Amino acid sequence: MAQATKKQALGRGLSALLKDPSNDIKSAEDKNADKVVGNIIEVELAAIEINPFQPRTQFNEEALEELATSIKELGVIQPITVRKTGFDKYQLISGERRWRASKLAGLTTIPAYIRLANDQESLLMALVENIQRSDLDPIEVALSYQRLMDEIQLTQEQVSDKVGKKRSTITNYLRLLKLDPIIQTGIRDGFISMGHGKAIINIENQEVQAEIYQKIIRENLSVRDTEQLVKAYQEGISKTPAKKSMAKIQPLSKEELAKIAANLGAKVQVKVDANGKGAISIPFKSNEELQQILSKIGG
Repeated sequence: MAQATKKQALGRGLSALLKDPSNDIKSAEDKNADKVVGNIIEVELAAIEINPFQPRTQFNEEALEELATSIKELGVIQPITVRKTGFDKYQLISGERRWRASKLAGLTTIPAYIRLANDQESLLMALVENIQRSDLDPIEVALSYQRLMDEIQLTQEQVSDKVGKKRSTITNYLRLLKLDPIIQTGIRDGFISMGHGKAIINIENQEVQAEIYQKIIRENLSVRDTEQLVKAYQEGISKTPAKKSMAKIQPLSKEELAKIAANLGAKVQVKVDANGKGAISIPFKSNEELQQILSKIGG
């Protein structure tokens, strides 16, 4: 948590740098631009405008409320990206849902990556250099890989070449960003490891993910324990019988069953499976009752 606090303080410090009229950073060539490129900066929500070319115009209100609740509890896990358009003015590049949800949550600022004019090469170098640091948590690494793909337009293969890591390694980090935000926070704060996260991500249901995460914390489970827990869950799902489709031949109606039962003087059960095959059963309590039923059938 101390690391997170330090980053927030750094973000506020850089924010003050951008608010200095005598040092208006407009491009990657300006003084102090290197302090901005590739770093997270706290930006006032009111200073950010929506990208007019954003193709998405509809946002699910319920989903936004849920995200706002998550942001109130955990903060903004993944910073937005904005383009500097003027002095203390920005335009959204990505993260409109997070921007809207942060406003709903009552925040006044939001962590953001700032894009400057002609900063492509500087950003690339800053991100690659950042990834090489030894003190990054797995989520920070994953976010850097994602930025290389989103903002520099690199493929996973190209990211692999730039940072000197196997493509499978890149993929494993990126998959962590699909985890429930609470679990991502748990990884960032060191409550669980990347190995735990890699095991949990094999479960699509985020509610089940959260349950397993709580169990790991509660029982101090190892990565191996977690892998076995996930495997047991998956095997349990696969062994659950699928719902049978509607039978081609429907069972007899209640009226028809009642009529047969009245004629035989006994209860009648009819079972039909999905393939139309079935059986009629007539339970009896004694040999005498059986003989009576047989006589009526034979008669």
